[in-house]
Amino acid sequence: MTAFGLYTHIQSNKRRSVFLLTALFGLVYGLTFAGALLASAFTTENDLSGHLMQALRFAGASLPFVTIGVLAWIAIAWKFNQAFISLALPSHGLTRDESPKLYNMLENLCISRGVPMPKLAIVEDEAPNAFASGVNEKQFTITLTRGLLNTLDDAEVEAVMAHELTHIRNGDVRMMVIAMIIAGVVSFFCELTFRMIGRNGMRFGGGSNSKSSSSSSSGDKKGGAMAAIAVALLIIAAAWALSLMIRLMLSRSREFLADAGSVELTKNPDAMISALRKVAGKGEIEGATSGVMEMCLDNPRSGFADLFSSHPSIDDRVEALRKFAGGMEELAPPPSEGLIAPPASPNKGPWA
Repeated sequence: MTAFGLYTHIQSNKRRSVFLLTALFGLVYGLTFAGALLASAFTTENDLSGHLMQALRFAGASLPFVTIGVLAWIAIAWKFNQAFISLALPSHGLTRDESPKLYNMLENLCISRGVPMPKLAIVEDEAPNAFASGVNEKQFTITLTRGLLNTLDDAEVEAVMAHELTHIRNGDVRMMVIAMIIAGVVSFFCELTFRMIGRNGMRFGGGSNSKSSSSSSSGDKKGGAMAAIAVALLIIAAAWALSLMIRLMLSRSREFLADAGSVELTKNPDAMISALRKVAGKGEIEGATSGVMEMCLDNPRSGFADLFSSHPSIDDRVEALRKFAGGMEELAPPPSEGLIAPPASPNKGPWA
């Protein structure tokens, strides 16, 4: 659906997020079928069609238990996700007495939009970065690094906190946490499967080594088991790749929205632009998992041809702020002189 304005863009992205998270559940069910197919290949003798039918029957019977298991894991992670993040990346809370300037900045931003104030925390790391976490009002936390406070001035720190507060207001943090939970289940299942295959080798049909009365039939069944394993591995590999892409799809467009939300709260696009420039490529937090880095203001981890990068480039984000949010800072001029890039369409921004 076409979106016009910040809030309709937010609603559009929420609908996309719900669809993508539903797709993640589909991946879990696909992995259940792949696991049943592997179990059939390793424990019974059959041709490919027989293994497929047996796997379908087992997967269908186990579907309610798989759903309950995944929902139970989500409930546990929903309750304790902030503790998991703190365990992986130790931080300590900031109170008004400890840091009155930062506390007042965040409080004023929350008052300006009538939203509950999240907790404020700091990580003692020299990398300039920040992230928001939590799934409800009791858990919502904005975490800044010591390096960020040492690198940015007050206006830039306020812009970063407004960026992270926008992630909370838009529901981005909750969606990313749920996506990471389900993607974690997918990754765990994939690793468990490959370890199981490594231990069992290529022993099919329950590992029986007895000679068959019909070598042709035995060969067909062994070929069926190998084909079933190949199909299962393809499903597992596809599920892993799709889970990764879904997580990244949930993140990339939301950074544009959070940048725009920061400008909406602070009315200072140049502060957001300057903050992005200062943290660009320097935000790698020691000990942070990939899931935490995907929630950060800057994630310098990128993949092949930027396809698997969780964030848009800083240049793209700055250019969006300059063109659509009134920022005055220009991008560095291109190497070739005398060439003027055609203006972007004023009717569509990067949030669509």
